[in-house]
Amino acid sequence: MTTFHKLNDGWNAEPNAPDPRVAVDGRDIVVSFLMNPFQFPQFSPEDVGRLRFLSCQRYRLGATNDEGWYRGQCRFSKEAPQWGEFYEVEGDLRFSECPNDWVEVGKIQGGFRHFLFYFRDETFECDASDWKFEVVRAEQGAAGNSHRPFSFDRDMKFEHHHSIAGLALRWLCLSSGR
Repeated sequence: MTTFHKLNDGWNAEPNAPDPRVAVDGRDIVVSFLMNPFQFPQFSPEDVGRLRFLSCQRYRLGATNDEGWYRGQCRFSKEAPQWGEFYEVEGDLRFSECPNDWVEVGKIQGGFRHFLFYFRDETFECDASDWKFEVVRAEQGAAGNSHRPFSFDRDMKFEHHHSIAGLALRWLCLSSGR
């Protein structure tokens, strides 16, 4: 049996053109994508979400899109609760039905967790020990293309950190000399 735990509470990728990008940072994988300002108005169209997968063993950014998922061409089409969401997947991961386009990053000491994000035109998966999420907000005005962490309050940085022991929402205070 396969179980899916939805992880993106209060945020999601842009539904039409999220433009996901993968970068390797040592043993971590960083996936960047545009945020969804339509469903979540606290984000602007230029805001970028960053998922960091810690101590990653391997990852893939594959071609299964929303049309393929609805047609049953994805190994989890009949099992995953919803397209376009970010999940931790447990149980039968059905790797025998998975495309062979994995990129190896390194070995995990101990167990790993399997993460899956259905973007509009791609599917991202990875095996990692943990994950973190942050939003980088595009600066408005004279700064042009520069970015800063998204703030619900001008002195707060929004970050989800999820440990193996459990999921926790952390607010980290960014102060300007306070």
